Amino acid sequence: MGRVLASVGIFVEKSKKEGVLAGLYQIENVEEIYEVAGEFDIFSIVSASSLEELRETLQKKIMKVKGVQTVVTNVILQPHKLVRKLGVSKRM
Repeated sequence: MGRVLASVGIFVEKSKKEGVLAGLYQIENVEEIYEVAGEFDIFSIVSASSLEELRETLQKKIMKVKGVQTVVTNVILQPHKLVRKLGVSKRM
C-alpha cells in the first residue's frame, strides 16, 4: 500500500497563526502548508504510511499545536491531476 494523503483544513486562534505555522512546519508528516483566505485559516497536505499513522498525526501532533482550534480532514482517494508551478519553499 502506498502513502495515505489527506487534505487538512485548520481553524486557528487569530492571534496565534504565526505560532501554528511554525509548529506545523516541524511536523514531518505535514508536506505542504498554505495560509488561505476562505473557510479555513490554514490548509495543508499530510501524508502517512497508514490510516492509523494519519489519525495519530492529527490527534497527537497537529491538534496539540498551540492555537489550533479544530481541523477538517479529507482522505485523498485518487489524485487525477497534479501540477506544481509554485516553486515556493519558505522556511520559518
